[in-house]
Amino acid sequence: MTFFDRMLTIIITATLTSAVWIVAGGSLIELADHRSDTATIAQTHEAAPAQHIVAAPAANRSAEQGLQDMPAPEGVPATATPEPGEATLMIPVKNVRAIDLSDTFLNQRDGQDRLHEAIDIAAPAGTAVVAAAPGMIEKMFVSKVGGKTIYVRSTDRRTIHVYSHLDSFAEGLNEGQRIRRGQRLGEVGSANGTTEGEAPHLHFAMLRTTADADWWEPANAVNPYPLLTKGLKN
Repeated sequence: MTFFDRMLTIIITATLTSAVWIVAGGSLIELADHRSDTATIAQTHEAAPAQHIVAAPAANRSAEQGLQDMPAPEGVPATATPEPGEATLMIPVKNVRAIDLSDTFLNQRDGQDRLHEAIDIAAPAGTAVVAAAPGMIEKMFVSKVGGKTIYVRSTDRRTIHVYSHLDSFAEGLNEGQRIRRGQRLGEVGSANGTTEGEAPHLHFAMLRTTADADWWEPANAVNPYPLLTKGLKN
């Protein structure tokens, strides 16, 4: 082989080798770019659902809470109601504001022989009395001291709300009936069902008891005044 032939062979071999490396290198670069793009897209799809899953329940809970805090208007069928508690207690006399209430819980009665252990909510005779919280009517009767009276036990059976001095019971109420927060129970009257010598008012008491105790058994009286005036500034 002549010198010229050897040089031609070397040049051809070098050219072919360079061409192979150029093609192979380009393919490797394209493959690496494709893998990088695929990883980026996968990360994006994995991150997006996580943000949606976290945000949605929080919004739903806020909306549901807002609906639960709204009292059911009179005449509207009962819907899902919140569990009884301090946050859901409403003033049990229509058109009476928290600022209108007086704390008479520790007032003396019967010549200072006993404490009042309730609050008197003054209102014109005939004003609607409504349920401060949902529950079940456990007792409706005419008391010698309290006149027309309703005992309503909370849904967890650990609290009893007492509505006394009623002028009348709302039509259709019965013992064992479940009632909603804000449902009409009767009308404001006075002790023993008479307005003679005493301004009309609702005697409203709150008793802590146990789930298996009867309505007439001893219970711990709780002052409802702070619960009904929680929004007032001292």
